[in-house]
Amino acid sequence: MTGAFPEILSPAGNTEMLIAAVRAGANAVYLGAKQFSARRNAVNFSLEELKEAVTTCHIRGVKVYLTLNILIRDEEMADAFSLAHEAYRAGIDGLILADLGLARLLHRDIPALPLHASTQMSVLSPLALPILKQMGFARVVAPRELTKAELSAFCEEAKRLSLEVEVFIHGALCMSVSGQCLLSAFLGGRSGNRGLCAGPCRLPFSAPGGTGHDLSLKDLSLLPYLHELKEMGVSSFKIEGRMKRPEYVAAATAAANAALHERRVPEELEEALRAVFSRSGFTAGYYEDKRGKNMFGIRTKEDVAAAGEAFPLLHDLTRRERQSVPLTAVFTAKANTPLTLTLSDGAHSVTLKGETPQKALQKSASGNSVKTMLDKFGATPYFLVKFTADIEDGLFIRQSDLNDLRRRATEKLNTLRGSIAVTDSPAVYIPCALTPCQVEKSIKLFVRVAKPEQLPAHADGVIFPLEKEWNADFAGQKTVEIPRGFSNPSALVARLTSFYQKGFTHALCGDIASFAAAKSCGFSVIADSGMNILNSEAALTTANMGADSLLVSAEMTAAGLKRFASPVPVGLTVYGHLPLMLFRNCPLKNGSTCQSCRQNGGALTDRTGTRFPVRCRTTCGELYNSVPLWLGDKKEDFHGISFAVLYFTEETKEQVEKTVAAFQNGQKADFPHTRGLFYRGTK
Repeated sequence: MTGAFPEILSPAGNTEMLIAAVRAGANAVYLGAKQFSARRNAVNFSLEELKEAVTTCHIRGVKVYLTLNILIRDEEMADAFSLAHEAYRAGIDGLILADLGLARLLHRDIPALPLHASTQMSVLSPLALPILKQMGFARVVAPRELTKAELSAFCEEAKRLSLEVEVFIHGALCMSVSGQCLLSAFLGGRSGNRGLCAGPCRLPFSAPGGTGHDLSLKDLSLLPYLHELKEMGVSSFKIEGRMKRPEYVAAATAAANAALHERRVPEELEEALRAVFSRSGFTAGYYEDKRGKNMFGIRTKEDVAAAGEAFPLLHDLTRRERQSVPLTAVFTAKANTPLTLTLSDGAHSVTLKGETPQKALQKSASGNSVKTMLDKFGATPYFLVKFTADIEDGLFIRQSDLNDLRRRATEKLNTLRGSIAVTDSPAVYIPCALTPCQVEKSIKLFVRVAKPEQLPAHADGVIFPLEKEWNADFAGQKTVEIPRGFSNPSALVARLTSFYQKGFTHALCGDIASFAAAKSCGFSVIADSGMNILNSEAALTTANMGADSLLVSAEMTAAGLKRFASPVPVGLTVYGHLPLMLFRNCPLKNGSTCQSCRQNGGALTDRTGTRFPVRCRTTCGELYNSVPLWLGDKKEDFHGISFAVLYFTEETKEQVEKTVAAFQNGQKADFPHTRGLFYRGTK
């Protein structure tokens, strides 16, 4: 926190944006390095530029957080660790992370480095917070999809655990929960989880009777609610926009400052912010719990034209240095003795001597006259709040002598404020002592179904959805699937208890919160692919969290499996219309009703007419790929895989049995299919 107020945290995709953020009033900035950032298309910062950015910001009392918030491959882990270590030595104030494995390593080896759980970790429930606290996180970035009531409960639990909460208050809204989107990866090979999202959701995806852009949301604005969020205990107000222009950063930062400190945004600034970047206006729909068609919007020609008109006003916000660091000054002037000036910012103090004052021929120097001459900090971040002078009568003090004293004192103060003091730590990544496995001779078959009528006659295990009712006999392993984003802890525990009483022994958990609920009810945990396990360190971390087995990320490749090692059995999804998005605002409601969807099934179509199924999952919905994955004839590439999962959503019982048999026989598919990312991977 900054005094009694939360910090205003602004984006910096390059140096120009950083300066705009600082001059417009940011208390902290977040930025990416040239590697491992969730905005790899931004200019970002080299290590040398990062050091300069930290110095620039610290002199001005602004914190710097580095985003290292993408999924890391095994072959990249050493470089990612090295970058984090170098950033720590450069003096960053915190590291924003998404990868579970990297987080464990950094907490172990650089414990003095504050870790922030990225929104890419999809922490939709307060049940996840104790686990994150135990893992060493100091702050959690809350998802944008939480309602006011949900966010309040989130903050209450965070307060109990002494965890900070960071909340997005302005900027782009993705249709999918962050960290759970594969749309760009599957449609174009550019992974959002790896920092290269191509934004295909902004293209036409149509629901029957909908807007025509039913995956494109308006931008978020919670500016009217900043004091409400402050009372909840939010520590940081975050502005999205590392890919936007400096003018947007300046406008959003200045508007947040006005909303927080003056309780209103000037009308001219509010209009300029809307003009410089919006998608037909802003929305607070999730926070207000008013989801629906009004939350959707696109960037129009009118929006682009309005931006050009707003730029001149916004340039004024960043034209001058913002004087934000208060100083106290003590000045002494005695005959035949050098002038003395002491400047202090409260934490640092510098004292310098200047020229010897002359005897006054006319009017003598006074405390007021010296203060007036001295209080000209101009292009520095400093301003005087207290001035004390001890000046002997009859002396003349030249303006140039005071200017020289002030300049040298502020330069020395800059050096002190920008200096870096870090605790030494290991600089070399020490990998986990796990050995990649070979191809298994016998792979168990698990069938994952969306509805009871899909249950197969034969399989080693079944994965059954929590929201459906179980009334079947099954001899194999029974696993209950907890939908990602299940946000009601008490209801979740009640449903899990019911399944436990029916003989279910395992729970499939696609987010961190599910772990806590499943373990509390006595289940063995299978970590689902929504946990984004892409490297061996993440596998070890997930096992330490209590997972008894795991499903690797849908972004895992055949080549990656050869390097991948895990202390627990590993599974791979080898068939299914894979989920590409997880959302809390159903796009089908833009033109239809839930009843119609249940009766007829729901889907979106893209501009080519391709159909993408949509399925409602209790508190969230899922968008599925248009064609199913099929790897059933590629078992020779299943390095280290102990069990394979066939994932059925819209299939009939006959199609289920046929697909099960095809996998057991290693047959090539006789239906349209994709190999997913297993061979082509992503950028």
